[in-house]
Amino acid sequence: MRGLRASVVALLIAATALPGAAPSVSAVAGPADPETASLVTLSVPDRTVMERLVASGADLTERVRPQLDGSVQVDAVVTPTQLTEIRALGAALASEAPAGTRADARKKPPSGDQIVVERALWYKSRDGYFLSVEASSSAAQAATLTVEWRGKRGTTGRAEMVAYVDAGAYLGHQFSTPVPADDRPQKITVTSTGGGSADAHVREWPDGERPDKHDRGYQKDFITQYMPPAQLNERVKTLHRQFPKLTDLITLPYRTNGYRRHAQAVIGTPPGAAVVITSNAYGSEGGDDLSVELVDPGTPGSALSVKLDGKLVTVSLGTDEAGAPVSTAADVVAAINATPGLPLKAALYRTDPGAGVMAPAQPVQLDDFLNAPADVSRKPAEVLALRIGTRRDGSRTGVLAYAQEHAREWVTPLVTIEAAERLLRNYGRDKATRRLLERTDIFIVPTVNPDGANYSFYDFNSQRKNMTNHCPPQQSDPALRNQWGVDVNRNYAVGSHDDGYFGASANCQSGTYAGPAEHSEPESRNVIWLAQRFRNIKFAMNVHSYGGYFMWPPGAYKAEGRVTLPRPTKKEEAFFERSSETILEAIAAERGTVIWPQQTGPVTDVLYSAAGNSADELWYDHGIYGWDFEVGADLWNAGTRTWQGVGFQPPFDEGHKEAMEFAAGLISLVGIAADYREH
Repeated sequence: MRGLRASVVALLIAATALPGAAPSVSAVAGPADPETASLVTLSVPDRTVMERLVASGADLTERVRPQLDGSVQVDAVVTPTQLTEIRALGAALASEAPAGTRADARKKPPSGDQIVVERALWYKSRDGYFLSVEASSSAAQAATLTVEWRGKRGTTGRAEMVAYVDAGAYLGHQFSTPVPADDRPQKITVTSTGGGSADAHVREWPDGERPDKHDRGYQKDFITQYMPPAQLNERVKTLHRQFPKLTDLITLPYRTNGYRRHAQAVIGTPPGAAVVITSNAYGSEGGDDLSVELVDPGTPGSALSVKLDGKLVTVSLGTDEAGAPVSTAADVVAAINATPGLPLKAALYRTDPGAGVMAPAQPVQLDDFLNAPADVSRKPAEVLALRIGTRRDGSRTGVLAYAQEHAREWVTPLVTIEAAERLLRNYGRDKATRRLLERTDIFIVPTVNPDGANYSFYDFNSQRKNMTNHCPPQQSDPALRNQWGVDVNRNYAVGSHDDGYFGASANCQSGTYAGPAEHSEPESRNVIWLAQRFRNIKFAMNVHSYGGYFMWPPGAYKAEGRVTLPRPTKKEEAFFERSSETILEAIAAERGTVIWPQQTGPVTDVLYSAAGNSADELWYDHGIYGWDFEVGADLWNAGTRTWQGVGFQPPFDEGHKEAMEFAAGLISLVGIAADYREH
């Protein structure tokens, strides 16, 4: 059965600046200052509210947790304004939400309902034994299911399950999170308030093949810090220089927009009498040198005029017969835009009609508001892929690993770099590694979205999207700059927003903005170019964070009727599942982290619909077995006996551990490719 993920939401995000990140907002609020974005936890009461949130484009993370009262909690990035909008949709901060009662408790389910146990699994992690159960009732969500278990040495336990209803469809019951057990659970009984019951034996999870045993001297642990794009690129270049016989360095064909923006200023006082000025050139190419002033000509009956003197644009306001300025914001915008030869343009402030009269203003210098050091390139970026293998001629099974489609996911590139280091540095000393490089052709892209990653490191640590602004002028004042960009993992061409699938937005300020068209962004075109150019690629891993998921297609559905993209065949699904358990064994072997069974499966079954994601296009258009990691599994707090999220940019000690374990998982995927034979 699919793992269960409720169709309702809660939100959680860290408001503090992270190591290496510049402050997200200015110290003094003003018309050019973005609102602070925070990690908050909201409780969403039902599927209707969840669907409203997703449709609104709320910046939800992948950490979604159903609750016993029928609500759900999920992590997301929100500003105060967005929080107000979310509250209006029916959600609330988890700390403010009233204690709930089960939505189905008021309904008496039909008597004699039939119970089916879909999966009953135990696992042992570094924190002890845990139990995960998934079951379904013929009474659907009206039933309340309870699990009792018996373990070795007579241990017992009991826990209630929660119903999973997504987009109007009942998908079964599960635990809110795996529950702790005193010992290994052996048998369970699931009972229903409707009278049904079912017994099942509990099997071990994951139950895949154990990781390869390495020869003495096997090397690992090559990651020492979070790395912005320039450092990631230098790392792959260095590996290519050190291992020229085992690698190729591929420059992908589509350059990004670059870490750059047009310089801007807000003149006047919004709302009412304000004008947004934007340079024609990027700030780094001269836009930051421009200034604008509004002056009172000091004479009655003067006409509004605009002139350029070097880098200063002077707007002389029109006056009435008494000498008082009478030029409105709309007048100033029209005059600036009608003056030929100016290096800038003007727009009204958001939805303001521009009827307010402008007052004289001292020269205001334009700014692109980018804080990275001067040595961080502002030019369009080259995206690099490191190709690894002894036979890089298309004759070996190809594996594509790509990371950081979402800019704020700082751990994800480290997974790919650590894997590359292990593969190359152990080739000459480890038999198992040598076999992988002889039998596979590996393509590693550490950062798909370098512009957004730079913005996350140096400007706004919660940046999800790239830096290309497709918003119209009246949605492009500088205080909105943290909301611009395209969600790269919603910009692909299968199961997309344009095709009517759910989980992406047409709103240019949304966290899941799909872009103006499929493949409008160079970042998504680069990923698909690899699949088109190198037809031997049969496997792919899209590395994301956080929440601890392991997923595969289908990744999207149409909301009406919850119609998913076509399911894999039973044989293909079995291969996804069998391979996944083997990869999860490798992850667990590093430090005992076990990815939950209920978070392992097709995206639409264990998370939510993500229209236009890359794994779907790789699978449906190119036949590539495409998986998604969500690194950063919850950590068990033995003191509170609760699971706790780790965030996008955990303290490096935790980020380092995540990189180590998921690099092992990625190498396990290479091992699966090494044994793969098409039929």
